[in-house]
Amino acid sequence: MKTLVPKVDLNARKWHVVDAEGKVLGRLAAQVANILRGKNKPIFTPHLDTGDFVVVINAEKVALTGKKETNKRYMSYSGWKGGEKYRTVAQVRARQPERLILHAVKGMIPKNRLGDRLLTKLKVYRGSSHPHQAQQPAPLALAH
Repeated sequence: MKTLVPKVDLNARKWHVVDAEGKVLGRLAAQVANILRGKNKPIFTPHLDTGDFVVVINAEKVALTGKKETNKRYMSYSGWKGGEKYRTVAQVRARQPERLILHAVKGMIPKNRLGDRLLTKLKVYRGSSHPHQAQQPAPLALAH
């Protein structure tokens, strides 16, 4: 048997809007990653980009369970000796709340060139407005 490789129609990609207000970060990120990857479509192929665009709004109102708001820390490293910086979720949320969702979704997609391409289809915004009205994004109801 020959393997069927589906044709990926770039014009058929849909745009989805997800409101992150009150949603749990990990569950939201898992469902967004599946849509970016195209796992919700019958033509899903692991090595092809078959996913849709996702616009996440209200990134600053995403919820975390337990004591993660104060205990969870994000580390960045400058490359120099002693150049580690640790920030709590509260500090990241105050300065760049978009990074909370971006970091969570990035951890759930492949770590290769395909994953880099998938991340370009994720748009995360702080408030309830976004500049993608021309694409006519459809609201996406996520499972809880």
